[in-house]
Amino acid sequence: MTVTVDTEAPRDLAAGHSDAVTVAFSDDAADICGVARIGRALGDDGSIVTSGLAVLFAGGSPIAVRAEGGVPAGEGLGWGRAEAAGVWTEVVDPLRAWRMHFDDEDGQHAFLLDLEAVSAPAELDADAPTAKLGGMQGYDQLVKVTGRVTIDGVERTFAGRGQRGHSWGAPDWDKLGVARTLGVWLDGDAGVTLTAVRPAKASSHADEAIHAVLLGRDGETDEPVSVVVADPRISTTYDSEGRQRHAGLELYETDESPYARRIAGEVSCGTTLDLGRLRLDTAFFTWRMEGRSGVGRYDVLRRVEA
Repeated sequence: MTVTVDTEAPRDLAAGHSDAVTVAFSDDAADICGVARIGRALGDDGSIVTSGLAVLFAGGSPIAVRAEGGVPAGEGLGWGRAEAAGVWTEVVDPLRAWRMHFDDEDGQHAFLLDLEAVSAPAELDADAPTAKLGGMQGYDQLVKVTGRVTIDGVERTFAGRGQRGHSWGAPDWDKLGVARTLGVWLDGDAGVTLTAVRPAKASSHADEAIHAVLLGRDGETDEPVSVVVADPRISTTYDSEGRQRHAGLELYETDESPYARRIAGEVSCGTTLDLGRLRLDTAFFTWRMEGRSGVGRYDVLRRVEA
């Protein structure tokens, strides 16, 4: 897959397939962070329906959570015609600028955020083992985030950083056990994206498919660059309820790399959402990498056994 401006448009949908845009953001100075997702799929009658999900945190606690599915899509093909759970998004300038909006049901919490790309796309191609196992492909970009956030009816200015992703496909949760997505957002427009997928009948971590991309700037041209990591490894410590609390990454950039680039993180806030047959543990982390600090998101989506 080569990401172009045309890739930004909603994908053609087949039965069982979905197409979604997800934005996560954090203003660590203001202690505000959140995530919003808008998705498209085919309904039972073959028409396009949308789903939405948003979680807003302040002071380390979730203050607004809203989810909705099965909403008939508006006319037209652009993302601006898809709205659910008070979430809508707009592509302002493909691969460069976007807008994300959320309103809760009582009007006490909301955000309207402008996103500006600060990295190259981190691609998860259909041929990657993680995409084949998970049934999804797509791309993510690190973004600068500005705008307004309303908390308890009081509007605040927001200035932070985050990550925008566009993904599509048909995950088969009869065969999958756990899918994890992780983003590290560092100063200097650098960071890491990681996706890990484990089959339902996996006997060990060795059966997990992991895809990681290092994002940064070329030292000579200062142009954004992305590097697929040859051998990414992740370890996570969970609490008694199965929620992620600490994580460590070891990233061997090439098969010949004598040492790994190491990242350590710990949870700053999070919550658990019941999504029917799936459970989502969504969390924001503080990260440390080679003397630099950052923030980011770490989600664990797992199948709930009957």
